[in-house]
Amino acid sequence: MMEKRIVLLIATIASFVTPFMASAVNIALPTIGKELSIPAIALGWVATAYIFAAAVFLIPFGKAADIYGRKRMFLAGMSTYTIASACCAFAPSASPLIALRVLQGIGASMTFSTGVAIVTSIVPAAERGKALGLTTAAVYVGLSIGPVAGGILTQHFGWRSIFLVTVPLGLAVIALVVVKLKGEWAEARGEKFDLPGVLFSDTSLTAVMYGFSRLPSLTGAGLLLAGIIGVVAFVRWELRAKHPLLHMELFAGNRVFAFSNLAALINYSASFAVTFLMSLYLQYIKALTPQSAGLILIAQPVVMAGFSPFAGRLSDRIESRIVASSGMALTAAALFFLIFLGAGTSTPVLILNLMLLGLGFALFSSPNTNAVMSSIEPRFYGVASATLATMRMIGQMLSMGIAMLVFAVHVGDVRITSEHHGAFLTSLRIAFIIFAILSVAGVFASLARGTERSRCGGGTSASPGERSGA
Repeated sequence: MMEKRIVLLIATIASFVTPFMASAVNIALPTIGKELSIPAIALGWVATAYIFAAAVFLIPFGKAADIYGRKRMFLAGMSTYTIASACCAFAPSASPLIALRVLQGIGASMTFSTGVAIVTSIVPAAERGKALGLTTAAVYVGLSIGPVAGGILTQHFGWRSIFLVTVPLGLAVIALVVVKLKGEWAEARGEKFDLPGVLFSDTSLTAVMYGFSRLPSLTGAGLLLAGIIGVVAFVRWELRAKHPLLHMELFAGNRVFAFSNLAALINYSASFAVTFLMSLYLQYIKALTPQSAGLILIAQPVVMAGFSPFAGRLSDRIESRIVASSGMALTAAALFFLIFLGAGTSTPVLILNLMLLGLGFALFSSPNTNAVMSSIEPRFYGVASATLATMRMIGQMLSMGIAMLVFAVHVGDVRITSEHHGAFLTSLRIAFIIFAILSVAGVFASLARGTERSRCGGGTSASPGERSGA
């Protein structure tokens, strides 16, 4: 019982720190750019480098954790993340800051790929949804507090204080792991690490994500095509590898795992850019200050944080696919309503719509995670957790890519002024139409997973005999 509480505390703090940092840094980007004289494209990489690094290394570190120990990998990740955060606060220029953000992303990928896996290893199946709901709520609390706290810290103490304030939290997690968390989880111990598979996956993912971010240019299309070819080559290699990085039977022979991950990819692709788009809408069309816009946008993550534990507990009692699919349907409805945004849309309507979007996301996220982690054997917990996190990161990049592609086509590479407001609103509606269609497809993907109760692979937590010594 005590070990379960310690694990939940560790996972909850870790789940809060990384989204808090990401959302707080985004608010501080204009100040960072001004102080360090960073041009717009390089400034974008201050935010994007972190997501890139985290996405690329998730599956390799998840597999390494299954082989060498999840606690060991989690501890290494939190240590790396904390050290990188402290160093970011003293970065003298753009290049060191971007490099350190890459290091932060690498550390985050170690914790992302193992945190959920450790919780799944400790918590019994009957309580797993509740536990995952708590960690999911911590993510949304971080997203909620990040913009407000980031703005206050930047205004009164400078942008460097954002990086420093997370250091004590990181040190607290490290201390808890070292002092309180006993034992180790490495059910795949003895397997060889698939280094060629890592090279295939890393280069392919990099090409896909970077290529998509450069669309509609010819370079972007070429990189995207090369990345897709690389993904095909990666799958062919993994099917033949004796100790694959990612067991393809997890997708081919496990309907729940495959469609739950597909649903997650679609969900993040359809929803992640909403905050970005709404922030622009509120400031350009509604002429609100950044602080006022932030207070309106906070409605979505607050509802997410409030309802995620409830959704997790609900998925312990009701089929996860029913709860998650209902959440995806609510998300689709909220995105459909956003298609009709105009200059005269009232603030209460905006807030209610964001709350509906937050409710849909809360009902989807933790039940979907519960379905994924309950559908596989303990020896795959690390790689399964990493795969789901990879779907999240790729979805985030695709969502932003779709938004920027629509802007590039309909608005162009111009500063958005009053004369471009009409084109901006058109782009906004087109983006929300695409996202709404994606969400409807996500409902079918979520329903298509079938029932996970019939599977026994992930139905129980790892017994003491399945653990190796610390």
